[in-house]
Amino acid sequence: MSSDRHQLLKAWIAAILWLIVIAIESTQYLSAHNTSRILYPVLHFLFGMDWDRFAIWHFYIRKGGHVFGYGLLSILLFRAWRETLPAASGARWTLRWTSIVILGTALVASLDDWHQSFIPSRTGTVRDVILDTCAGIGAQILLFLWIRLFSRYRAVTSVPARGTDQ
Repeated sequence: MSSDRHQLLKAWIAAILWLIVIAIESTQYLSAHNTSRILYPVLHFLFGMDWDRFAIWHFYIRKGGHVFGYGLLSILLFRAWRETLPAASGARWTLRWTSIVILGTALVASLDDWHQSFIPSRTGTVRDVILDTCAGIGAQILLFLWIRLFSRYRAVTSVPARGTDQ
């Protein structure tokens, strides 16, 4: 297998594995009721947290999980699409890849919440789809800034080798 095909396969396997994680998180086993049964005793033991305060923290922990999960999905999809549709100019970032990634993230978020709407212990909400899509957009903005910063850093720190004229 050529190096390019190997990179392509690795990129898509990572994205698919993360999609499987999201699908597992979408089941009844990770509903708010079930995660609270695990988190409440831990936070109560560590911090003496009462139930009312825990309910607030639990909400933010779960929404933080959405942001992390869909942000990471966005980055993994970017990597996969960059390997699948290489830019002719050798660019490290294109609007094409980012557009496909944001649409893909929104599609996965929509399907995830649609799936949750059929599970009695879960709820599928448009707010979660918006949060997940915004997490993907935020990850793409950070990725764009990272690539720009890294490209500038490489340009500034690249020193010509001895004996070469540039």
